[in-house]
Amino acid sequence: MKKKNKKQNKLQKVLSKQKKRYDDFLKRRPHRSFRMTARRDYKRQWNVPGYWSLTDEVWQTIWSDRWLFAKFTIVYSTLSFFVVGLLSQDSFVLLNKSVNQIGGDVIVGELSGVVQSLAVSAGVFSGAFTQGLTESQQIYSGLLFLVGWLTVVWLLRQKLAGHKNIKLRDGLYSSGSPILSTFLVLLVLLVQLVPFAIALIAYGAAESVDVFGDVLFTTLFWIVELLLVLVSMYWTTSTVVALVVVTLPGMYPLKALKASSDLVIGRRIRVLYRLAWLGITIVVIWTLVMLPIIFINQISWLSQIPIVPVAALIMTTFTLLWTASYVYLLYRKLVSDDTPTA
Repeated sequence: MKKKNKKQNKLQKVLSKQKKRYDDFLKRRPHRSFRMTARRDYKRQWNVPGYWSLTDEVWQTIWSDRWLFAKFTIVYSTLSFFVVGLLSQDSFVLLNKSVNQIGGDVIVGELSGVVQSLAVSAGVFSGAFTQGLTESQQIYSGLLFLVGWLTVVWLLRQKLAGHKNIKLRDGLYSSGSPILSTFLVLLVLLVQLVPFAIALIAYGAAESVDVFGDVLFTTLFWIVELLLVLVSMYWTTSTVVALVVVTLPGMYPLKALKASSDLVIGRRIRVLYRLAWLGITIVVIWTLVMLPIIFINQISWLSQIPIVPVAALIMTTFTLLWTASYVYLLYRKLVSDDTPTA
């Protein structure tokens, strides 16, 4: 009889604990499935700078400690060179010749060189010259990305906390403790991108068999594609922020995902817009930097020098630095404004 009472007490404790957790969840989430949410319940204030102001703040943050981040760029680029290697110079020269030949036949005039350089630049940005990585190189490059991300976040946290004389060495040695937690959050992010990957695969398969002639099928196909993309965008918005939250001392992956989801609730669309703006700024920066380099590299006596691969390697490192800085400052904007959802 006593054993039975003990089991009942344990079961009641477990149920009450789960009920409390569920009630806390409902308090943090004003939305209910299949029920229209009142505007007063989902409207949440957020005093965030505009797109250009936030971009300028990221640049000023990096520029104010430019020598520290320049050393990070040199160290990370050097490690990437030994781990991953450079882009294929032979593939670049071959594609450059093909584009020049086609462009000379199709485009006539002064714009032909610019358009051809744009085409080659797009190939560099999309990874058209990247050699296939072995399994070990993929593992090392993933590990290197985690170390680079954690190092940048650690340096920014120390800098914005007001610490002086921050050294890259301290960042490399001290930032690695949450590497496992960050890896698990990154795995969650990759899983959340599965619907987007399915959408890309479905589009490629439909394009290969040319099934877009049927209007009804085409309409349904694009509706499903849009839904898959929206699902991935909805999921990943908070998970990107969780990549910064998880670097806090004593933070666990599930707790970080929960905290980041609480931060973006009621602000998800605005956070998503700013992450989209991040992607736009990266494309613009790559174009502005790589286009003149590719144009100069087309000079005959420079064509065999791997200027473009080296520049692409440095730009890849800068992209990591820029992305980590942007997301970290966006996270600080979310944390500094703790307005409740209702």
